Amino acid sequence: MLIRELFKVYCKEFRLVIHDPGIIIFFLFLPLAYPVIYSLIYNPELVRDVAVVVVDNDRSSMSRKLVRDFDATQEAWVIGYASDLSEARRAMDSHKCYAILEIPAGFGKRIANNEQANAVLYCEMSLLLRYRSLLVGSSNVAQAMGAEILAEKIDLVAPLAETIIDGDLMPIKDIPMGNIESGFDSFIMPGVLILILHQCIILASGMAGGAKREKASLIGYDPENRAQSVLMTMLGQMLCYITILMVPIIYLVHYVPLMFAFPVAGNLFEILMFLTPMVFACVGLGWCFQGVVYERESVFVLWVVTSVIFLFLSGLTWPRYAMSGFWKAVSDCIPATWGMEGFIRMNTNGASLSQVRGDYIHLWILAAVYLTGAYVVQRAMRGGFKNLGKHREKQLNNGL
Repeated sequence: MLIRELFKVYCKEFRLVIHDPGIIIFFLFLPLAYPVIYSLIYNPELVRDVAVVVVDNDRSSMSRKLVRDFDATQEAWVIGYASDLSEARRAMDSHKCYAILEIPAGFGKRIANNEQANAVLYCEMSLLLRYRSLLVGSSNVAQAMGAEILAEKIDLVAPLAETIIDGDLMPIKDIPMGNIESGFDSFIMPGVLILILHQCIILASGMAGGAKREKASLIGYDPENRAQSVLMTMLGQMLCYITILMVPIIYLVHYVPLMFAFPVAGNLFEILMFLTPMVFACVGLGWCFQGVVYERESVFVLWVVTSVIFLFLSGLTWPRYAMSGFWKAVSDCIPATWGMEGFIRMNTNGASLSQVRGDYIHLWILAAVYLTGAYVVQRAMRGGFKNLGKHREKQLNNGL
């Protein structure tokens, strides 16, 4: 009997999704289209050969070497010299260049006198990727020049050191773990994929609550889609949502990273196991949201604005340990926070399910809390639907 009721709810909920374009968009179109759109925005994810104008007030061999080395990097492209800073600023204002390298007078002399010599790099901040590229290139050049100068000074003091020291005195080899290219797209998109999934599930399940209160003739949905047990009704709807979401989830966490060459180091089966409680928690949160959604469109006004907030609270752009206690507590209540953290560690750095045990436990706790809250809300809504049915029956009798 229970299995029959469960199957009946499952089939009716499936018909709801098929006949409701809004829910179809959130369950299928958004998870399939949004990751591609977002990934293409930051593709290519590295900015190379950023145009730079040089203002060389020193005109020494060391200043020319600095310019040559900077131009030789893959990050910068020296397009020419300017006579003064005003001319260079006019070139930047007209977008002929995006940075100015100013070398002060006495640059080479200070180096010859074993004094610290400074050069100034002015960057245009309309695109942070350009700023990051120039910062990396200038830092690498300054570090390499400093090592060469230090080696020369040591050789003058101790000529035999040349037979001992070969090349850089303290070579630094930077091997970024997970994000090999150090690209912005590979850094932010794995977390954004989970946030897209999080928002789509909540919006779709919340919209279903508004659909239950609208006329069946408009959307082809029977608001009486329920078993005798509230728990069986929720289970049937949950199974329907999971069936529909299987393809979008696999597409999001496996094929999108492959399409755009994002880090893919995790085991797909373990990742799906990890995301299971997050899906439960999101559906439960969406069902809790149904209590205040009386029209399908209401969910946009009430929930869509949280996307940017959740992105910041996840710790992806700002570390969670630096947040105040209040915002950290709010962040702990968001399923996407733990989903992002665990997924990035698994898919980017190759962590196993046991290594993200803390995030996994937090997701199960949130799933239990939100599904319990959803049970309470659904029972209250069922009583509301009964009263609404009696009211409509009374109006019909009075009309007759």
